[in-house]
Amino acid sequence: MQLGPGPLLEGRVSVVTGGGAGIGRGIVELFSAHGAVVVAAEIDPGLVASLPAGVDGQVCDIRDADQLDGFVSGVLERHGAPQVLVNNVGHYLFRGVPFADTPESEWHELYRTNLEHVFRVTHRFLPSMIDTGRGGAIVNLSTVEGVRGVPGQPVYSAFKAGVSAFTRSLALQVSEHGIRVNDIAPDVTETPQLPYRAWLDDTEYARADRWVPLGRFGTPADHAGVALFLASDLSAFVTGATIPVDGGTLVAGGWYRTDKAGRTWTNRPFDA
Repeated sequence: MQLGPGPLLEGRVSVVTGGGAGIGRGIVELFSAHGAVVVAAEIDPGLVASLPAGVDGQVCDIRDADQLDGFVSGVLERHGAPQVLVNNVGHYLFRGVPFADTPESEWHELYRTNLEHVFRVTHRFLPSMIDTGRGGAIVNLSTVEGVRGVPGQPVYSAFKAGVSAFTRSLALQVSEHGIRVNDIAPDVTETPQLPYRAWLDDTEYARADRWVPLGRFGTPADHAGVALFLASDLSAFVTGATIPVDGGTLVAGGWYRTDKAGRTWTNRPFDA
């Protein structure tokens, strides 16, 4: 067991979905720096082309079963069974509106993007991980909004809660094979999906120290560090856990009603 300084994932085949940007990109880069053989699935060809040298980037919409089958077959042919699987893909997709106003087509898209592929990707890779007898680690990405309530996004929240429930139950089921399954729950992290700098005016942005207990917005590197911990032997006795990577927002509270700026709810402080 490697617990000291140095490459923590030396030679370990590590699959990361949505690895071209944001949190997924941060994980790809850090895993690669720690000696992993990284395979990144990414829907955007331009982002695949921009991945670091040595990363096996593959254009794939992992929500599509046929594309996923081709991706999995290629990974197993080129690299063998992964020892690390990171199910990173997810997105709220639609503007928050009252649940009664949402069409069922949106529920389906939210399911495909936030939960179904977690089942499917894990289902495709898990038999090979079991067969090798080497153990391994699965890291899923959910959100703090799957733990607390989020007005305007109840369906998204439900599917993200499902990711965490799946994590806990699968962790029990595969523990006999030495495979650990854990979950990262992000919040207030600046990524291309969540461009807080563009969304907030200067006054709001400057109030990060009031909004986030640790006093700043998160970065993909913050999540990559936790993913490295969960993928490596540093967490050899950790399974079935959900780790909030949120600067303390979950423990600080939640959502509050407001009439400020035409909003009905807020999760950040305003002066009177």
